[in-house]
Formats: sequence, C-alpha cells, structure tokens
Amino acid sequence: MNHLFTFSFLLLFVCLMFRVSAAQDRPPAAAGLFYPADPGELSATLQRFFNQTGNKILNVKPIALIAPHAGIFYSGQVAAYAYNEVKGQKYDAVIVVSPSHIEYFQYAAIYPGDSYVTPLGKIPVDKKLAVRCESKNGLVKLSSTGHATKMMERGEHALEIQLLFLQTIFGNIPIVPIVIGTMDYPVIEALGKKLGEIASSVNVLLIASSDLSHYHPYNQCKTIDQKFTPQLERMNPKTLYNGLYSRDYEACGGAPIAAVMIAAQKAGANRVKVLKYANSGDVSGGDKSQVVGYCSAAMYRDEKMKEEVKMDESTLNKGEMTRDEQIWLLDLAEATVKAVVTGQSTPSLKEIPLKMKENRGAFVTLEKNHELRGCIGYILPIYPLYETVMKVARSAALEDPRFPAVTERELKDITVEVSVLTVPETITNPNVIEVGKHGIIIRRGYNQGLLLPQVATDYGWDRETFLEHTCLKAGLPRDAWKDKNAEIQIFSAQVFNREMVNEK
Repeated sequence: MNHLFTFSFLLLFVCLMFRVSAAQDRPPAAAGLFYPADPGELSATLQRFFNQTGNKILNVKPIALIAPHAGIFYSGQVAAYAYNEVKGQKYDAVIVVSPSHIEYFQYAAIYPGDSYVTPLGKIPVDKKLAVRCESKNGLVKLSSTGHATKMMERGEHALEIQLLFLQTIFGNIPIVPIVIGTMDYPVIEALGKKLGEIASSVNVLLIASSDLSHYHPYNQCKTIDQKFTPQLERMNPKTLYNGLYSRDYEACGGAPIAAVMIAAQKAGANRVKVLKYANSGDVSGGDKSQVVGYCSAAMYRDEKMKEEVKMDESTLNKGEMTRDEQIWLLDLAEATVKAVVTGQSTPSLKEIPLKMKENRGAFVTLEKNHELRGCIGYILPIYPLYETVMKVARSAALEDPRFPAVTERELKDITVEVSVLTVPETITNPNVIEVGKHGIIIRRGYNQGLLLPQVATDYGWDRETFLEHTCLKAGLPRDAWKDKNAEIQIFSAQVFNREMVNEK
C-alpha cells in the first residue's frame, strides 16, 4: 500500500512538474513541418533568404513590420525583406502578434511563460512588458490559450515562424508573444491601444504575422491581393478592417495587422511601405491552381509626410475633372458598356491622361428612359480611375443584382452617368454633412449602407432624412445613425453625364 502511495505521489509530482515546465517554456510546434528541424539546415536556409534580399529599401528605423508565416520555403524569402530592414537597428524587445489557426477565443492572449523555444535556441519572454500589455477590460490578458500545443493536435505556427528571423538578426532578444483569437474590432482596438502606449515609451519593435489571400488560382490571388496592398499603404486601420470584414480582400492575420497599425500610429508612424509581394505559385515548381499570397511591409515615421499629404489631397481627394476629362471618362464608360453587352473586346487605351492613373473610387449609373437600369461602383480608391470606370461600367451593365443584364436591343435607350469619388472620411458630428455635396456611408455591426450625394437632391431630402434613408439602405432602423456604435463616413462625388458636359 505504501509502495502504491509512493508511486502515485511520484506520478502526480512528475505530472505537475511537466505542467509547470510546459507553462514556462513553450517547445517548438512547427519544426519539421513549416521549417527544418535541424539547426544547421535551418540557419543556412534563413541566411540564404537574407543574402538574396539585397540592400535595404528604407533608410529609417521601422516601428513595426508585417511578415508572412507560411512554410519558410514558400514565404521565407518574402519575410526576409521585412526583417532585412531592421538589421543593424537596436531594440530592447520585440512584440510579436499573430492570428490563431487552431482555436477561437474572444481576446488577445499574451504568453505567460518564460520563453519560446525553437531549434535555434530559447528566446526569453519579457514578463514585465507582458504584464503591461494587459487591458483592464479583459480583452487582452495573460493566457496560454493559442500558444500551448494540445495533445494530438498541431500547435500554432504563425508566431513561431517570426522568431526564427528574429533570432537570426538579434539573437535571443526578449519578446512578448501575443495571439489574437478573434476578428472582433474591440479586441483589436484594445490591443492596439495598449501596444501603442508601450511603443510610445519603450524601444520596441512591433511585428504582425500574416499571410494574404488563400487557395485561389494564381491570377485571382494576385487580383485580390492587389486590392489589399493599397489599403495597407493608406494606413487607416478601421478602413482596412472594414474591407477585410466585407471580404473585399483577405488576410489571415488581418487582426494582428490592424492592431499593430493602431499601435504604430500611436508611436509616431505615419507611413506603410510594402517591401515585397509574391505568392506560393511564384516558388519554383509551385502549384498555381490554389495559391497563398504573401507580403512584407514596414511602418515608420516619414518626416516629409505632411507636405506629401497636402499634395495628395489637392490632386486626389479634391481634384475636379475638367470638361475634357469628363468627356474622356464618359467615352470610356459608354464604350465599355457597348463592348461588354455586344460581346466585343473592351476599349484598348493608347494614351491615358495623368489624372486617370490616380487611384479613385467611382460609380457608373445606367438609366433607360430616365429610369434606373444599373448602378455599381467602388467606394475606395483601389484601382486607377480609368480601370475603376471600366470595371464598374461592365458590372453596371451585366451584374447589378437588381436587374437583368442589359441587352443589345436596349443600348440605344441607355444613358451613362459617371460619379468620381473622394476617399471616405469618418465623422463624429453629422452636422458637417452638406446635402448635395456629400454622400454617406453608415455601418453598424454587420450592416452597411451607402447613398450617393445626388440621391438626396433628387428626392429633395434634408440632412436628417438623408441619414435615415442611408440607415434603411443598410437594413437598420431609421434612427440608427444616432447610435454611438454606428460609424458614419462621408465622401464627395463629381457627377456628370453627356447632357451635363454638353451644357458647359
């Protein structure tokens, strides 16, 4: 009986010791799967990636990085471009934020243990800094959730991958490992604000771990990712998040990117630079039928940014189309509608005016005998204006879900109207809305509605009625615009059709 008691006690002691050890040192979970488990082979692979990046692209010290986290033979070269930018720089610690691929939880989990372990060694957790990252509302807290490897399940790789590059550059620099288990914006915002407070007072490097679109054919992947990277460079975390939420583009680490962007802005960053883009189909012998997109980027402070913003606002956001430019766009929209309806090739453009190459949002509206026949547009400046107009003209003619596709027989009765938009701006005071000048976007939760400026004038609405109808368009109650959780954005539009330009 005593032997049985002694054995049971020893077994319990061993189990407790194992649990304590597991809580202190997080062992490798992706070695041999996402990267070589042999330290020599791993080091040689990483060094080869760095050798191929060439010189640095920036000449400033990054505040934050975005790097991919797929198997390093697929995404490692792209990741190396991000980490190459911090070579030779000094940081006291690194805060790494990754998504969770293995479980869902409604908070951001800061690893409470002593270290993360990789084949390159043990990288210590800065416990004092980790405690400072916690938020009072429980949305950011110390927890091994998302970090620990459960029995018979694979462990999270997205954070671990980043450590290999950090160890190659900085050795075993102290880290704060954080995994976000949700895409809920309150969690993203809470984490971003806490990290921003720290990055404003401590010499830390912030890292967001993320791949982009997943498992699309090669060209489709590039198209989706080309919508994401311009939004990334706009450096507006809420707008970036909204695009991810509405699936305009994809990023499996969208929550870490948005949180790190909030933090980097608070620490003084005002610019994002995409350093490298590729997808898994670009790897030699890579399968192009289902690929994953990767990009590396750096967030930093550009002291010249204020002057450039003024230039951008005057040429992009406030740039009015001249009469000749309006006619050029109308010709393009009308020719595109005719081509797609009759099954011909879309217009081939030889000379494109400079202003048409600026990224702008736009709508194309089709009317038949003064009745709406189709209206599709892009709110955000994703594509060059000429390309935007061609895309939405095609969609208005063939893909507006409210109408059947325009037929060739109808073309003689179709009139085309183009609306060129400014970039939407979030407002807190609805009294700034000018009827006839501003269009409105209202979001609350999953619901979103948009009305163009001309809608209010066409129906003779005042400001409040305009807000109410935008709420109804979003599937919300009329007075939802008064809700503190509702987001209101406004934009301006220069609207023109053939009749208008002929009057000038």
